[in-house]
Amino acid sequence: MTSLTQRSSGLVQRRTEASRSSAADKDRGTGDEDFETRRRGGGGEEEEEEEDKADSKETRLTLMEEVLLLGLKDREGYTSFWNDCISSGLRGCMLIELAIRGRLQLETCGMRRKSLLARKVICKSDAPTGDVLLDEALKHVKETQPPETVQSWIELLSGETWNPLKLHYQLRNVRERLAKNLVEKGVLTTEKQNFLLFDMTTHPLTNNNIKQRLIKRVQEAVLEKWVNDPHRMDKRLLALIFLAHSSDVLENAFSPLLDDQYDLAMKRVRQLLDLEPEGESTKTNANELLWAVVAAFTK
Repeated sequence: MTSLTQRSSGLVQRRTEASRSSAADKDRGTGDEDFETRRRGGGGEEEEEEEDKADSKETRLTLMEEVLLLGLKDREGYTSFWNDCISSGLRGCMLIELAIRGRLQLETCGMRRKSLLARKVICKSDAPTGDVLLDEALKHVKETQPPETVQSWIELLSGETWNPLKLHYQLRNVRERLAKNLVEKGVLTTEKQNFLLFDMTTHPLTNNNIKQRLIKRVQEAVLEKWVNDPHRMDKRLLALIFLAHSSDVLENAFSPLLDDQYDLAMKRVRQLLDLEPEGESTKTNANELLWAVVAAFTK
């Protein structure tokens, strides 16, 4: 593993800062016991209220925006040219975001229980979300008969289909549209870069605080605030970890960590990845569509 001082991704922090962060988190005591309870206003209410004040409504990000932000190079303003996973990962984010917002769900099981990947996605509510990309995806799901499965929707929304009659389902320029959303929210800016034969629009980071808070949330979820039970974790944060991994950008959140912290974080991520989605989806308060998306990427 390359040394921390040699990493040029823009995410590198000093070891001393990581150490102070770890020490500060330990001093918080029992407030770390239940992350989902704290998110809902249980333990640690004052801490959450302070974070809410720091995050205005304009900087509340969708799952797609968070995954893209983790993948963007801070100074260059674009994702790695070698990352061919993020496109399908962002479509998975859309399905989970719509499920968390109560717009989509899996069809109910009959007498014979179907696997998650065999069940169809159906529209639970067609109320607008206020996000153009989400509303576009929701419209496709609502108007498609017969319904499609989670795996099919990830492929259709990505344009990965051999059926020319289904190419209209593809959501185009998703990364650029998400980046423009982040520009409007004051997280990124827009620049033009010359790459010898062509010019490319890039979106360098302009608000480092928002990205650092995002990285800290991901790190704490598998370190200081690890609860060893996915159903006690905030669903949005759980989905972010799964989809950041599927999009090959989770490493960017862990690269600033000390070596022992990095190893522990990756060990706990592997624990999550080794879970059986079929079994997890049957537990109390589980979001079946979330676990179906996980199954689609980990099968």
